[in-house]
Amino acid sequence: MFRNRKNRAMTPRGLRWLFNCYPPFLFQRIRTVYVADDFHACRVEVRPSLRTRNISGTTFGATIFAAADPFHVILLWQIFAHRGQRLDAWLRGGRVRYLRPARTTLTLEFEVDEADVAEATEQLDRHGRWTRWYRTEARDRDGEVCAVIETEVFLGRKDRNRTAGRTP
Repeated sequence: MFRNRKNRAMTPRGLRWLFNCYPPFLFQRIRTVYVADDFHACRVEVRPSLRTRNISGTTFGATIFAAADPFHVILLWQIFAHRGQRLDAWLRGGRVRYLRPARTTLTLEFEVDEADVAEATEQLDRHGRWTRWYRTEARDRDGEVCAVIETEVFLGRKDRNRTAGRTP
């Protein structure tokens, strides 16, 4: 599962397995179906079930948000881990806008482009930390957007001075 325990670099298959066995995802029928070999993309599905159905018979909003919560953070964390860098990585904030009821399986696609990685590297070198908002759409089987989720990713150097970048 881990390629390098020191940096926590995982294999794409190991990461997919970990997500799919994670109890909150498992019980909400959130399934990671694809992780790119370079960790720059992944695809997640949210399947309707009795556990995820609200009183209207559609997927709970919290389930949709949970499906978007960790993925950009983990993809970036793994990209840097495979480059030999150990970082603090977490979701700093999030917001969601529900546009239509989700009655079928939802698909969420996550991407991190190399420009983001270059910007993060530059900011991490300069300030010891980096944040960025990512936008993800939850689409139903017909391709209709049911929700738009925005998540703010935080990356920070583990070895940075905790006061780096702060003014006295």
